[in-house]
Amino acid sequence: MTPDWIAVDWGTSNLRVWAMQGDQVLAHSASDEGMSKLAAQDFEPALLRLIAGWLGAGVMPVIACGMVGSRQGWREVPYRAVPCAPVQAGALAAVATLDPRISVQIVAGLKQSAPADVMRGEETQIAGALAGLSGFDGVFCLPGTHSKWVGIAQGQVAGFRSFITGELFALLAEHSVLRHGLSGEGWDDAGFEQGVTEAFAAPLAGTAALFGLRAEGLLTGLASAAARARLSGLLIGAELVSARDFWANRPVVLIGAKALSGLYAQALGLQGIDCQSFDATACTLAGLSAARLG
Repeated sequence: MTPDWIAVDWGTSNLRVWAMQGDQVLAHSASDEGMSKLAAQDFEPALLRLIAGWLGAGVMPVIACGMVGSRQGWREVPYRAVPCAPVQAGALAAVATLDPRISVQIVAGLKQSAPADVMRGEETQIAGALAGLSGFDGVFCLPGTHSKWVGIAQGQVAGFRSFITGELFALLAEHSVLRHGLSGEGWDDAGFEQGVTEAFAAPLAGTAALFGLRAEGLLTGLASAAARARLSGLLIGAELVSARDFWANRPVVLIGAKALSGLYAQALGLQGIDCQSFDATACTLAGLSAARLG
């Protein structure tokens, strides 16, 4: 089968592409040529390195989402203001290309004025998830480096909030004094749940609880696997406390990688919340397909 369009998810660190026939994936490729590594003139060559073998004599539509549309991307695409549908017909921004075989369009991200917040890429995943949830009125949580909590009403993004939980974990685990007790591999579910419980019990004591991991390592020999899991639990727990207005008494759907979504589901389960979980890649492809068809 010959592809009739190409789906692109272009993030800060990575570029992923799929050859598509309708909503069927024919082939997939990826590279580490994310937005942060490219100047404006480098985007088209980076894309062509992955998709050239899928191109024919005609013009191939390419629909892209993510940081490719940021200020540092191929072309800055203005944000759309919420409340609005996650993707919208006519809201794709065309990019001028040198190669006549491709026609590239980028999905716009979303913005919120108060409290100030933005997203790029997640709106496409939300659109893809909504395509499989008839009449959904609830909350999406998109765990990641910068987690998003997104309220949905009548098919529109009503509001959202971002948390730098994933980035904080990486910074603390790799560059803070806590790193001395977090080396090695392994995981401790009990330690994770202890961290979540601590965060809910004393949400204002967060930084003291974090340093406690270092102290326990020195004084009681807290194992690195337990310390790493508890750090994750403390941070995810603190996020859930702050996002309580989103998830309390509302249906919650997680969109993300299986392992990380599993941790959020485990943490929410301690608060009596059951979640559905959707795969982020599947949602991205469904959302890009929705954007293409308008």
